Parts: sequence; C-alpha cells; structure tokens
Amino acid sequence: MFKFSKRVPADGTDAVGAILKAAADPKIISFAGGLPAPELFPVEGMKKATDKVYAEHGQQALQYGAAKGVTELRELILKRVKEKENVDAKLENVMVTTGSEQAIDLVGKAFVNPGDTVLVEEPTYLCALDVFRSYGANFVSVPMDEDGMKMDALEEALKAHPETALVYTVPNFQNPTGRTMPAERRKKFAELAAKYDVPVLEDNPYGDIRFAGEHVPSVKSFDHAGKVFYMSTFSKILAPGFRLGWLVADPKVIEKLTVLKQSADLHTDNLVQYVVTEFFKENDVDAHVKEISDLYGKRKQLMIDGIKKYFPKDVKYTDPEGGMFLWVEVPGVTDTVELFKQCLEHNVAFVPGDPFFAGKPQPGTFRLNYSNMQEDQIEVGLKRLGEALSQALEA
Repeated sequence: MFKFSKRVPADGTDAVGAILKAAADPKIISFAGGLPAPELFPVEGMKKATDKVYAEHGQQALQYGAAKGVTELRELILKRVKEKENVDAKLENVMVTTGSEQAIDLVGKAFVNPGDTVLVEEPTYLCALDVFRSYGANFVSVPMDEDGMKMDALEEALKAHPETALVYTVPNFQNPTGRTMPAERRKKFAELAAKYDVPVLEDNPYGDIRFAGEHVPSVKSFDHAGKVFYMSTFSKILAPGFRLGWLVADPKVIEKLTVLKQSADLHTDNLVQYVVTEFFKENDVDAHVKEISDLYGKRKQLMIDGIKKYFPKDVKYTDPEGGMFLWVEVPGVTDTVELFKQCLEHNVAFVPGDPFFAGKPQPGTFRLNYSNMQEDQIEVGLKRLGEALSQALEA
C-alpha cells in the first residue's frame, strides 16, 4: 500500500483521460480533444531549421543551458509581445518554460499555499484547476457573460476574499467557452489587480489564432503596477510536441520562478529553443499563422452551421472570433456525463462541462473542438450529436 501525498487526487481517477480514451475509437467522430490541425505543422521548415542549428550551434544546443532559456529566443519573445500585445518589457522579464503548462505550475507553486484562495472564471481551463488544486487552493468562481469575466463580480470577490493569492484568466478565445474579453474590461482588470494588490496570471495560448473581429490588447498592456504575469506558448502556432511556452513578469517574480524551474527540469529543451529561433528567422510566421486562422475559421463556421441545422432550437452556443473551441448549453439536461455516454452510442464525442467548473457544475454544458476535425466530418458529427441531444431531451 502506497501513501501518496495530498497533491495526488484521492480517488485516483482521470475523468478527462477516460473521456478522451473513449473518444479515440476510430468509429467515433470526436470533438473532444484540444489538438491543433497536424496537416499545418511546418515539418519541412522545421527540418531545415534543425539542420542549420546542428551545423551552427550544435554544441550549444546539446549542452546544458540557462534555466531562463536561450537568450536569442527570449529576445524574440520580447519583440513579439511588444509588437503583438503592446507589452514593453526587458530581457530580465522573460523566461522560457516547458510548455505553458509549466508556467501555470510554477506560478501555482510560487504563490499558492494550502488553503489560499484562487479566483477563476466560471467555467475555466480544467488543467489550471488541477494544478492549483494540487497546491491546496480554495477556489472562488467569478461569473462570466458573453464578454468574459465580469469586472463588478471580480471586485466583489476581491472584497469578500482579501486573502486571495492569485487570479487566473484566459481573456482571448477562452478555454472552454471561446469568449473574448473587451479592452475596457482588461483595463479595469489591471486596475483591480493594482488596487487590491493581487497577482493575475493572464494565460494567452490562443490569441494569435484570430479569424474574425479586431485584436484586443492584453491585460498586461494595461498593467502599470507589475501585478499581471503574461504567459503564452508556441504550441498553437508551431508545434505542441515542442513543449515550448514563456512567461513575462516582474524580474523579482522571474528570479523566484527560475529557482523553482531549476528544481523541476533544470531548463527547457535547448535544441527546440534554437530551432524555433532559427525558424522565425527563415520563415514568415505571421503568414503561417494566417493560414491556421483561415482554416480554423472555416471549420468553426461549419460547426456553427451544423449546430443551427441539427441541434434542438433552445440550445445555446458561443460563436468565437478565434481559438479552437466553442461552448454549448443544453437546457433540460441534468447529467452531462450521462449525456456523453448517450452520444458515444451515436458515435460522436465532446468534453462534458463538469471538469471546467471549480465549484458546482452547470448541467447540460459541453465543449466542442473544431480545429482538429476534417471539414467533411464536421457536419456528419454535428448531425449525430443533434440526434443524440434530441433523444436525450425526449427521454
């Protein structure tokens, strides 16, 4: 018998893993995953970049490296966040992480003690909940509307919980809802962080993948007090298998996180850092991102058309301007996991909404992914899903 730490889930189950495993059956059309479209991975460009790195930086790429990351890549990140997000930072503000997931983990480790309060959107990214839960967080969920987290509700939560250790947000094409927070709310968000002296972790993995509407400046761009930590990743625009993310924060925060990272993995893969830096030098990454955005926009519209055509009329859904997901609410459904099982019988799958809620789940909610499904399968899958929903509501 093993005595696991309290960080390990007591029941030992992996609900999401079980869902994805069930959805992996080749007969099933699965909208459950969160995978980018693999046909757009820049394989040839990466092969050329890798060959050049081996030729010019082979010894450095294969040696131990700095925990903060390869300097050339950090400089590239600085330039990119300045141009894309209007974030004016210096090299000391930037660290590279092993995927954005490590950035969440390091911030959780650095700021959350057992019993501390973490404010999150309702619903929010399920893996962030898992991370903060592993460090003993008590969650307070902040309501959302179609424009993301509500700032009046956030201020009420901050007043009611002065012990708050961290606020976590995904303002662009939020996972799981696909919603985007407008600029005026982001400005207010940064003001509240300064007013209540609380750190904010702004997670922006999807922001580059915009296929409609106008770009919105980051929360970090309105931050004059150094309270907002901005994080992103190369997973959605280049390759998730590279596990390459980054964090921009106050230098004192970066120094502490660097120490924690050294005890976790010493440093992120050097070769991958050099390869991505070289790839940016030799390729038009913005053109590549536009190709991704155009494809995802087409697939999202096919999904919206399928929902309108096949779903029961009172079903609600979001209509994202970018990213990879949309959110569905089915009035009248009381058990979403049971609904998932019924949909599997129709050979179609989604991710039930339950794991995205820090508190009591909203029944009848689920997330659909459109980025990783061929166009001809989207309508077939939505037709199956609509039939399953209609049968469930009639039962």
